[in-house]
Amino acid sequence: MMEPMVYTGLFLLALAAATLLPAQSEVALAGLLLDGSHSTGGLLAAATAGNTLGSLVNWLLGRSIEHYRERRWFPADTEQLERAQRWYRRHGRWSLLLSWLPLVGDPLTLVAGIMREPLPSFLLVVALAKTGRYLAVTAVTLGWG
Repeated sequence: MMEPMVYTGLFLLALAAATLLPAQSEVALAGLLLDGSHSTGGLLAAATAGNTLGSLVNWLLGRSIEHYRERRWFPADTEQLERAQRWYRRHGRWSLLLSWLPLVGDPLTLVAGIMREPLPSFLLVVALAKTGRYLAVTAVTLGWG
């Protein structure tokens, strides 16, 4: 595969994995790292950037989705949404450090949008979490440490 396409593909997969869509970017990153023919830093950057921007998609959805709260297709009932908002109010922006977690992280970034978390702090904390996630995958895959 041509070099730019590798990074673009990983970026897009990581972006999809951070949205509410089911996708698995860690396996792709590990495979590319084991292949050894691509820059480790480039792969880390592509995965982190894609996953962070995917979380931004969730944040943007959260900023506008509450207008549809009363619709039948809305993904959460009023009680679930209020519980998530209470949790976010209690734990605040630093809870976004958990945005790398499966099952919890993606909805957390959506709730951050609903709660109107400022974009600069959102991006900073989420980028830190996503960087840590992919550094851990890289360290385990390459046997660092």
